[in-house]
Amino acid sequence: MTRDIIDINDFTILVEEAKVNEPTIDSCFFDEPIIGVAFYGSGDVDLKVKYGENQKEFSYTKGLTLSFYADEKVEFIHSVSATKPLECLVIATSLKTINNLPNQEGELFGEMLDQLVNPSDHYVEGSSFIMTPEMQSIVDSLFNIQYEGKTKMMFFRSQITTLLSHFFDQLASLKNENIKTPEREKLNQAKEILLQNIDDPPSLNEISKQIGLNTSKLKKEFKAFFGVPVFKYLQNERLTLAHKIIRNQEATVQEAAWHVGYNSLSSFSNAFEKKFGYRPSQIK
Repeated sequence: MTRDIIDINDFTILVEEAKVNEPTIDSCFFDEPIIGVAFYGSGDVDLKVKYGENQKEFSYTKGLTLSFYADEKVEFIHSVSATKPLECLVIATSLKTINNLPNQEGELFGEMLDQLVNPSDHYVEGSSFIMTPEMQSIVDSLFNIQYEGKTKMMFFRSQITTLLSHFFDQLASLKNENIKTPEREKLNQAKEILLQNIDDPPSLNEISKQIGLNTSKLKKEFKAFFGVPVFKYLQNERLTLAHKIIRNQEATVQEAAWHVGYNSLSSFSNAFEKKFGYRPSQIK
């Protein structure tokens, strides 16, 4: 497991990554009260947040953005396994420095996340949602930086600023959304069905029958919740998985294409380049 802490202006960036062969528990605390936004990459790790006698659990973390307030009494526990590696990036600031953030970022926190700026408990959960494809692409890039030295830090700093901008923009948009909790659970089920059958997914009609949501509503609310149509989401996940197994030298480019459901190598390479900006053969 690796855990890096990077200071950018008045933000502290926590970057956690863990790939294990055996089930492992990763636990962390913050040594002062903070307001944070967590962005989860691949892995779908389980998360427990414990504070006093209270506990909050998250079972679907892949692609999750979670805003929160936490003080020193809060413990964040990730359950990591071989099939659920951890990729978590947290952008945090302390309450005492929030008014000093540059570019009116402190005002944004106060306006959009008032319950966190004025907390009522040791842990307060703010808005959470599934990242848009643009946000997911940024998070993926931060866990797969190909730059070194000063150039790497320059890239990292620029992407963190862009990620926060997307976060607040999406937060503003979601304030107008009204997807009920039972339907959110069904949409998460649809997502899991896609991920479990990534190389040969069922049709929309089959997914609709499995989750108990009609096809029209599935298409409409999946896009509203995840920010992208059903099979565009599937394509993004296919390409992200392919990138990972090529990077880790678990498969050749051709094998990776087959593994995620592409029969045509040229179609796979073109889609890959459109998403990442370079061909799969260029991964080092």
